[in-house]
Amino acid sequence: MNAMHESASLTRWRRAQAWIGQGVQAIETPSLVIDLDTMDRNLARMAAFANEHGLRLRPHAKMHKSAELAQLQMAHGAVGVCVQKTDEALALAEAGVRNVYISNEVIAPSKLLRLAQAVRKLPTKFSIAVDSALGVERLAQALHIAGVNTPACLDVLVEIDVGQGRCGISPGAPAVALAQAIAAHPVLHFAGLQAYHGGAQHRRTAAERAQAMAASTRAVQATCEALRAAGIEIPLVTGAGTGTFSLEAASGVWGELQVGSYLFMDADYASNEATPLAPVFEHALFVKSQVMSRSADHAVCDAGHKSHAIDSGMPSVWFPPGLIYTSGGDEHGALRADGNHPLPVLGEVIWLVPGHCDPTVNLHDFMVGVRGGLAAGQVERIVRVDARGCLG
Repeated sequence: MNAMHESASLTRWRRAQAWIGQGVQAIETPSLVIDLDTMDRNLARMAAFANEHGLRLRPHAKMHKSAELAQLQMAHGAVGVCVQKTDEALALAEAGVRNVYISNEVIAPSKLLRLAQAVRKLPTKFSIAVDSALGVERLAQALHIAGVNTPACLDVLVEIDVGQGRCGISPGAPAVALAQAIAAHPVLHFAGLQAYHGGAQHRRTAAERAQAMAASTRAVQATCEALRAAGIEIPLVTGAGTGTFSLEAASGVWGELQVGSYLFMDADYASNEATPLAPVFEHALFVKSQVMSRSADHAVCDAGHKSHAIDSGMPSVWFPPGLIYTSGGDEHGALRADGNHPLPVLGEVIWLVPGHCDPTVNLHDFMVGVRGGLAAGQVERIVRVDARGCLG
């Protein structure tokens, strides 16, 4: 089955290569499409914001899973990228990305051994988060088994729970003890704190997000004070996301931004009230679809749930105007007009904005990069999703 999948994927990749240099009409449906001009503007705005505030930028590559886009972000000033999974990190490193941080806990010895072997073999600088003494012990053991014994060869950050109630050790004294556990292993280097509040990113009002991040800031400050009291310096506090990064920047506590969705922007983030003093980002990721069936009161397009994620709701219809997308199943999307606009005709192109870009990208082998707009642009390149399916 693996060989069959690789063969089918290669066939689709070759077919897509033939679209390069052609107009957008050549792109078959459903396909995941990047508006490259818009993406470039988003890229530049975030890079400028980080630079103006004296902050390191480490975008989350779990969003696009592409070595090409990770390298593009680093070419625009990012120090590296984040991922959430060991295999994501390895896929990007093997594709040439030279600075990768696993901003998540890895507890399985087999995965840690794969990481340790990559630390030994690859030129990529890896780093990782921990939130338990067992995680530290297993990490050190994996490096020993892999024959890695260079002092302080792997940066390790202590994740503290700053309000999400997901991963992370409690702020304060427990984080101090974990930093001390890291320091007890010569091959490991305590590199700072992982402090990310994912739940705050999608609170709809700016006031709600500000309230959540004020509490997160207090948790980070208390932990930093406890670490310094124990004689431990904090090289870095890293975190932040597309919904709150301007708040972390204003806090004076965070030194690095882990924003991800800003590059593409999805329908869910567009539902947030704008944050004061934050740059505005535009939709750059679309699903190209077309009408495959039509009745008197609705039309059906060929982009169902297998082409876009629905965990954050249905996609919005970018063009044509006045259409509402509702669930039609795995391979179909039902379209209804709002009363002021006509239904699209058979074969008409429908541009959708996914509800959540990260899992949508993971459904595709590649993205089609278009320059010159969705209406009359040309296909400039095909962007491989290198870490698709890398869930381990």
